[in-house]
Amino acid sequence: MKGTLAITGDPDADRLLNSDPLALLLGMLLDQQIPMEWAFMGPYRLTDRLGAPLDASAIASMDPDEFAELVKAKPALHRFPGSMATRIQALCQHLVDEYDGDAGAVWRGVPRGDVLFERLVALPGYGEEKARIFTAILAKRFGTTPTGWEDVAGPFADDTPRSVADVDSPEALERVRAWKKEQKARGKTKAE
Repeated sequence: MKGTLAITGDPDADRLLNSDPLALLLGMLLDQQIPMEWAFMGPYRLTDRLGAPLDASAIASMDPDEFAELVKAKPALHRFPGSMATRIQALCQHLVDEYDGDAGAVWRGVPRGDVLFERLVALPGYGEEKARIFTAILAKRFGTTPTGWEDVAGPFADDTPRSVADVDSPEALERVRAWKKEQKARGKTKAE
């Protein structure tokens, strides 16, 4: 897996996101109610705290209280570290149960966008909008374009700088931020 996402401001953290499917899924999971770069820095910080590469089976099988302490350690991986620790472990358990722990298997070889969307929506912590944005990330930043991905991604498939899927540089991050700020001032969402 090789992508062009440049979101964290840290080359090592971005390299992890662009090469490790589990890191990418976890970054997207954390991307709510906190700045994008903080969310997507989470997998890199978690790797450091674990002292090992990210592994869905290992994370899913950790004692929940011990894992929560890793997520809560300063700087916390999320504004709500306790609930996010639970979500991370649930996502990892789902990957173990459904994909033998292989996060990339969620999208690898999927021929149609609707199948990809169904798989993403089934992930714990992923709703419809998160699944649409992740579909756009896969297409725009990783070249994973199953037939019909644009329909599934909806507005996130266009060229408007509206989400993390549109971030491949610090300048692109600023364009997304400016666009979101403008939308908010107009009383609109990022999907409009």
